[in-house]
Amino acid sequence: MSDASQSTAPHRLEDLKRKMKLTGTVKKVELFGAFVDLGVGRDGLVHISAMSAQPINRVEDVVKEGDAITVWVRRVDPQAGRIDLTMIEPLGLDWDEIKSGQIYKGKVTKIEKFGAFVDIGAERPGLIHISELASYRVEEVNEIVKVGDEVEVKVIGVDTRKRQIKLSIKAVDADVPVEVETEETPLTAMQIALQRAMGDGDSAEQRASNRRSKNRDRQRRDQEDILSRTLTSKRK
Repeated sequence: MSDASQSTAPHRLEDLKRKMKLTGTVKKVELFGAFVDLGVGRDGLVHISAMSAQPINRVEDVVKEGDAITVWVRRVDPQAGRIDLTMIEPLGLDWDEIKSGQIYKGKVTKIEKFGAFVDIGAERPGLIHISELASYRVEEVNEIVKVGDEVEVKVIGVDTRKRQIKLSIKAVDADVPVEVETEETPLTAMQIALQRAMGDGDSAEQRASNRRSKNRDRQRRDQEDILSRTLTSKRK
């Protein structure tokens, strides 16, 4: 037996986790399902309804005793010693796992005039409304995304009753910090000393000194010009 989702196969009932992928051996077949040996001391049950996404009439049409099958854990009750299994690969995200504010990577599956649908691993794709594609006004959805594109989206709303997920690309971009250029401030004595110790302080200090010298020269020329014009005016 091997576990495709773990580096080592679980050996105890307590090691089993929901959605864990396992390989087991069919030990017994009943009308309602099949018992599977997982090597944890208790057999798990695959109900007939969890054997295929399509309706089946008989368990024997899908599995027989001795078959090695791939299953996923649906529920575990260690106290009752019960393990519910499924042969249908579970969704990456259940409805109770999807919350506003979460960020996912998904694939664009459909384009409409009003927005784009993105598969994030839930039961249904989520919708990015055209107004949530960018921080500016978007005229055509395919200006931003196309079918098959992988995009990063943020959940901005979930309606479990209607099975709707509202997504946004704009909200993800809003979370990215923007570097703002600031004016260079004079170096402190400690910063100059530190830069000198690191080998580049002289050049930084020199640049700061040059700026101060140029400012003083400019101010002196302006003052001399004003004084000259004032004296000329008085002589007249």
